[in-house]
Amino acid sequence: MKIHKQGFPVIAFASFGFAILMALSVLFIKPSCIQTPVIIFLIIIYLLIWWFFRIPDRPFVNDDKLVYAPADGKIVVIEETMENEYFKDERIQISIFMSPLDVHVNYYPVGGTIAYTKYHPGRYLVAWHPKSSTENERFTLVINNNKTKILVRQIAGILARRIITNAKSDDTVRQGGELGFIRFGSRVDLFLPKTAKISVRLKQTARAMKTVIAELQ
Repeated sequence: MKIHKQGFPVIAFASFGFAILMALSVLFIKPSCIQTPVIIFLIIIYLLIWWFFRIPDRPFVNDDKLVYAPADGKIVVIEETMENEYFKDERIQISIFMSPLDVHVNYYPVGGTIAYTKYHPGRYLVAWHPKSSTENERFTLVINNNKTKILVRQIAGILARRIITNAKSDDTVRQGGELGFIRFGSRVDLFLPKTAKISVRLKQTARAMKTVIAELQ
């Protein structure tokens, strides 16, 4: 398992702070009944910071007909809805909520050419809020895989204050390539054609590039 490059500055800062807090705990917290729990708590927080930026090894079968989950998390929305930014028609929306403990690397669910990108500044509602898809800070991209177009939207949540994306218009991307990263709890929306055969259910836990979201018809 590797650590994402976005984690290196955070881990470096955390290591410095952790060293200072550990030294202060040893020097100034004398009763062992208090000192030991404090030290254990600090170690857990420090290890969680490393854990947050992990990149797991996720082998998968490349298939142009399949739409893989672009992120780890829980399926919180499956519904037909109007997509007003790009398609301006009805699509099937699939939304994945990522908790702070989930892997936060995002992947391209299909391969193809980036047909559209746009960054939207916005609010920081909790990521599972219905309005977060249109009101929160977000980054939208559309992938043309020569059969259809898939819209992917990275959404910042109440804790996620930085969206990192690698998508650029006209780039050719491969299925399973790294789309980007969102820090500390967030959400990813997919907008699929109504003909897509959905393979997931509400509240199901999805694993990026392992869980098949839909099959394109």
